[in-house]
Amino acid sequence: MRVVLSRPDQPSTLLADLTDRRINYSPTEVGRGWFTDDHPRVLGYERPGPPGELWARARELVAGYEFAPPELIQAHYATGSPLLGRHMVLEGRFLFARFLMGVRVTEVIDESTPTCTRWGWSYETLTGHLERGKVTFQVTKSHTTGRVEFRATSYSKPSHTAHPLIRLGWAIFGRATQRRFYRRIGEQMVAFTAPTPLTTAPTLRPTPHTHPALTLIDAG
Repeated sequence: MRVVLSRPDQPSTLLADLTDRRINYSPTEVGRGWFTDDHPRVLGYERPGPPGELWARARELVAGYEFAPPELIQAHYATGSPLLGRHMVLEGRFLFARFLMGVRVTEVIDESTPTCTRWGWSYETLTGHLERGKVTFQVTKSHTTGRVEFRATSYSKPSHTAHPLIRLGWAIFGRATQRRFYRRIGEQMVAFTAPTPLTTAPTLRPTPHTHPALTLIDAG
C-alpha cells in the first residue's frame, strides 16, 4: 500500500490496471465474521402485468450506477463497455481520505416469470480493495401487485491487506458508513424515479482543506 497525492488521472490509470487483478476473496470463505446486508426500497406501483415506465427508469438508473450518492462514492468505467465483465473504479470518501477501489461485474440478472420480472447485476471486489465481498443491485416488478422495488444485498469483510490506519478507521466508522451508503442509494432511487420533480436541499460538501486530499491506492 502506498499513499500519494491526489491526481486527476488516477481513476483512469487504475482502471487500465484492473484487467489483470484477481477477485480478492473466495465464496467458500464467506460465513461467520462477515457482514451481510439486505436493503429493499419500494419505488412505487404500476399497473399489474409486465414492467412499465417506472420499472424501465429504475432499470436505467441501476444499469449506469446512477444512484450512487456523490458525497460518498463515484464510479469510473469505460462508457459503452459490456456490463458483464465491466471493470469499475469506485472513488470513495472516508474521513479525510479518498479511496480508489477496483471491482468487476461478475453477474447480470435478467429473469422474467409469470409473477415477476427481475433485472440487475453484481460486482465483486478485486485485489487492492479495502473490502472483500460481493454487492448486488436489482429492480423487481411484481406482475400481480404492480409493486416496483429496488434492492441492494451484499456480504463483505474488511481486507486484511489494507493500510493499518485504514483498518483502524474502518473498525471504528466502517459499518456506519456502509449503512449510510445503503440508506442513501435507496433515497437516490426514490428521488430519481419520482413521478414529479422533488425539491430538495443541495448536498452540502465540507469546505476544502488548504492541503491536498490524500488518495490511498494499492500499488498492486
